[in-house]
Amino acid sequence: MKRHLIEDLRSRLKVNQENEKTSNETLESLERKIKVLTGECSNKKSSIESLKERLNVATKEKSQYEQMYHKAKDELEKKDLKLTSLENKMIETQCAMAELETTASQQLHGLAKQSKHTLETVQKKLLLTNNKVEEFMTFVKALTRELQHGVQELRTKIKQAKKMREVRACKKGLSQECFQLAASILNVSTADLEEILEVEDDEETAKTKIEFEKDKEWLQYIQKLLEAQFPFASYLMDAILEKLNEEKKLVEEYNSLMK
Repeated sequence: MKRHLIEDLRSRLKVNQENEKTSNETLESLERKIKVLTGECSNKKSSIESLKERLNVATKEKSQYEQMYHKAKDELEKKDLKLTSLENKMIETQCAMAELETTASQQLHGLAKQSKHTLETVQKKLLLTNNKVEEFMTFVKALTRELQHGVQELRTKIKQAKKMREVRACKKGLSQECFQLAASILNVSTADLEEILEVEDDEETAKTKIEFEKDKEWLQYIQKLLEAQFPFASYLMDAILEKLNEEKKLVEEYNSLMK
């Protein structure tokens, strides 16, 4: 019985030793898994912090774009009201020009039959008409300058909006560390690097030159119309409407970019 008892105890001891070995291996495996999970948790925590920072930056940029959008929207509404007012003035001017042409024609046909007193009266009326025509010329020149200035201003805003979008896209494609590293390699500040990225390419420069030449030709054409003989109201109206339509398209393009 003692021998059986000893063998039983030895057998139990062996089983316990094997169980202990298995438990130790399991414990080591669990410790390795805990280390791996701890590392993963640390990496995920860092990733979450990075995402939070990016979210804060995106929120600030969104706020800035919303402010720019509301400001641009107010400016566009003012421009639209101004365009409507200019169109109404152009229609009134066209009607006034038609009346002036009719009045001048009637006066010229009646000059031969009128007396000296009537001729003096007609001369006074013609002088008044000439003054009105000069006022009309001044108005048209001021209107064309205003239209041209508005178109150039819109083109500049559109170019700036496109440049800002390109720079933002470039910065978005690079991490902040890469962007700072590029600035460090070039030995410039990040602000200078952004300015470098905003430099116009040759195609944009050529496009700007073409637009400038077209604007110059348009102004010369308006000047030729004003110096031409009657009637020229319809041609002048077409030229003004062409520039108004161009400005409307630029307004729509700028509005689309700001959205």
